[in-house]
Amino acid sequence: MSFRRPTPAVAVVGALLLAAAALLAVELGLGAIRYGSGKVADPCHPETFAGHGLDAVVQRVVLDGLSGAACQLGTTREELVLSFGSGGGNTTRRWDQRTVETAVRAGMLSAVNDAEARGEIPGLLATLLRSAIDAAPLDQLIRGAISVRDLLG
Repeated sequence: MSFRRPTPAVAVVGALLLAAAALLAVELGLGAIRYGSGKVADPCHPETFAGHGLDAVVQRVVLDGLSGAACQLGTTREELVLSFGSGGGNTTRRWDQRTVETAVRAGMLSAVNDAEARGEIPGLLATLLRSAIDAAPLDQLIRGAISVRDLLG
């Protein structure tokens, strides 16, 4: 029995198949099976957004506010934010506009209070933010149909 030498094309295809198998084995070994199976955070017990500076404080307040609203509505923060859409997606709104606004206002007020208690927002700014949250037309803010000039009167 004699073996014939493979042609260069067959050798290249064989090498590519071996490389693909090796890549697949390495990726599976590094946890590729679990990739994309992330768990949605519980909005009633959110993880604190890490970071320093103004950007981190703003993100913490907004994420905490949305988590508080989602907790009050008994949903996830992601589902709440998706419900803000204009109806072009597959998400149907489970709450009326007034219910969402009430929950978002309460969540944002709580988040500002928490940020003030942590010392991230000075008292005067917290007072101004609470006034803005109470007075802001949230339905327009959510839709992005409002400008800073509208907020300032």
